[in-house]
Amino acid sequence: MTARLTLVSHHLCPYVQRAAIALAEKGVAFERVDVDLSNKPDWFKAVSPLGKVPLLRVRHGHAEEVIIESAVILEFLEETEANPLHPADPLARARHRAWIEFGSAILNAIGRFYSAADEAAFRHESRDLSGMFARVEAELAARQSGPWFAGERFSLVDAVYGPVFRYFDTFDRIGDFGIVDGKPLVRAWREALSERWSVTEAVSPDYPQRLLAFLQARKSYLSGIIRRQAIATPQARSA
Repeated sequence: MTARLTLVSHHLCPYVQRAAIALAEKGVAFERVDVDLSNKPDWFKAVSPLGKVPLLRVRHGHAEEVIIESAVILEFLEETEANPLHPADPLARARHRAWIEFGSAILNAIGRFYSAADEAAFRHESRDLSGMFARVEAELAARQSGPWFAGERFSLVDAVYGPVFRYFDTFDRIGDFGIVDGKPLVRAWREALSERWSVTEAVSPDYPQRLLAFLQARKSYLSGIIRRQAIATPQARSA
């Protein structure tokens, strides 16, 4: 496809990351523009009916189309760009799409986890997340033959789960919540994705600091843990 592509982004958005990973894996040149979602510019509000990122702006000459929703963007790229990331077999492709949806459900569960207001809710959401990853572990055990979801071939499912696992790099610095304990295939997949160039380049170098600041500002049970750590650390150093 001969077009100029602009990915409208936010520093922390995992749905943006999956689009950036897919574009990189396909070798497609694109521009990335970050917006402040707490102070949305007028041009963004004019082209984003849901007020969300990602958006993909597709320019053909003097004409421009704007594609919304990460799932739609991924499918558009599959239909228009080389180096497919979906399997060719329709049944396998349907299975991949189902696990992409499950990845989105995990992201929603992660949001509930870091937003839980008290310890009881936090423990509940932690157990739910652990159960979801147990389902992933069972799928990998039944199907996997290599480092990626589909074996030796990197797919859109991998592009979706790379940003999912990235949250846990920060969660692990805060505490040992045990969510992926006892799930060796999930842990191996997470490690492989953490080293994939397209996954590492989908965020800026200051992403961990930005995410930690975001989590600390949530006024949640997890943010309380972070604040207590921040208070205790100077005391430990002076002891």
